[in-house]
Amino acid sequence: MNRRDFLKAASTASAFAIIPQSRPQVSDGVQIGDPLSDRAIIWARADRPSRLIVEHATTGSMRNARRIRGPIVTTDSDFTARIDLRNLAPGQQTFFRVFFEDETGRVTSEPAAGSFRTAPIARRDVRFLWAADTVGQGYGINPDLGGMRIYETMRKMQPDFFVHSGDTIYADSPVPSELTLVDGSKWKNVTTEAKSKVAETLDEYRGCYRYNLMDDNVRRFNAEVPQIWQWDDHEVINNWSPGRDLAGDNRYKVKDIRTLVERARQAFLEYAPMRFEAARPRIYRRIPYGPLLDIFVLDLRSFRTANSYNRQERESMETAFMGADQMTWLQQDLARSRAVWKVIASDMPVGLIVGDGRDAQNRARFENGANGDGPALGRELEIARLLSFMKRSRIHNVVWLTGDVHYTAAHYYDPAKAQFHDFDPFWEFVSGPLNAGTFGPNTADNTFGIQVMYQKTPQGPRPDSSPKAGLQFFGEVLIDAASGALTVNLRDLSGARLYSKTLEPQAK
Repeated sequence: MNRRDFLKAASTASAFAIIPQSRPQVSDGVQIGDPLSDRAIIWARADRPSRLIVEHATTGSMRNARRIRGPIVTTDSDFTARIDLRNLAPGQQTFFRVFFEDETGRVTSEPAAGSFRTAPIARRDVRFLWAADTVGQGYGINPDLGGMRIYETMRKMQPDFFVHSGDTIYADSPVPSELTLVDGSKWKNVTTEAKSKVAETLDEYRGCYRYNLMDDNVRRFNAEVPQIWQWDDHEVINNWSPGRDLAGDNRYKVKDIRTLVERARQAFLEYAPMRFEAARPRIYRRIPYGPLLDIFVLDLRSFRTANSYNRQERESMETAFMGADQMTWLQQDLARSRAVWKVIASDMPVGLIVGDGRDAQNRARFENGANGDGPALGRELEIARLLSFMKRSRIHNVVWLTGDVHYTAAHYYDPAKAQFHDFDPFWEFVSGPLNAGTFGPNTADNTFGIQVMYQKTPQGPRPDSSPKAGLQFFGEVLIDAASGALTVNLRDLSGARLYSKTLEPQAK
């Protein structure tokens, strides 16, 4: 039995099963995360206290399946749990079933099935996708449009994995029962109590993740495509930083941003299919994917200082973006990497300006590193130091992938056209939203010589920015095993290719 037949049979059996209320249930499907050559994370959630059980095999018939007993889930983790399936064969298709077992050990839930392929250790073709921004601006699960259809488009491409570049939820964006679009038509949403207001409590943040998992497209995608998650601002609140002042925001009863961040972080870590290797897990990490690829996942939220006017002339605590520890890790791991391609998965673009209102002195305040044309200043100093380090260390074949700005674009950074020159040229590709409003374009900043090679944004005086307009985007990366060439395709909701760029690897 192949992968598709296995998943179809498993989902059909589950759909027609009668599940007594006395039995645990797999309540939100399964997720696969952080794939390596010998392991991957399997995530699931139950509807009550119970023990996670995972069976896995190398065939869809599940012959000679191994059974792994996982942790007992409780309210402490909102009944979520994960198992790190280990000792798998490289490049192997793995089939699995997830159960939850009640406290007696005699009654189990109906299974939820999935499959994935581990990373290779030898050269082979690689295909992966990336994008950002799910359920933003009030655009949730619209049954009239078939739900979040872009996830089904991506699933059918059978990628090796998917990088979610942040804004995995919109905790600050309630989902009403309907919205009126610019043409007068209605956008209708599936609604839940948790998405009826901005998230403040831990359970409200958790409810935002549970809402996304109600979508059939998302659940099918999650069962077949391993994911690599990072976070951005909307997992907490728009443009959050330690300096965010909520005193004038009447939507929030909780006014302390640090309290909201801690609750949001806990919910993110509970629902993200991530591998935890410490008591306080790091979101930034490296995912090696065979000899052709290393993924460097950044965290531009946890270590930044307060958003400011961002034009300081020297690096200091005021200008922290990645922070000292993350910068040291990134430089060291880039230097150690022997992969042909080094992909930096960033939650924000390098050279696009993202504003954040004005400060107490009425100066423009910035959310991103980019702060307007001119020399490297403020948070740009950290980026400049990283780029100079890569040039000095002869670290080649670095590509940046990102989202955040709700449109798709291809950027070439040219030191010959920059205000700061001490770096090698590089490409950055932007994609999103997945299911949210579409905006843009953002103003480009010439500090690092950004050249906008392509962008697609809403057009016209009153464009429809809803997902109904079809301007939902994801990116595709193909690496050819024989030549090592890396091709990036920017695609839309239907899967149509909008732009393509092939990069040849440079020898060290």
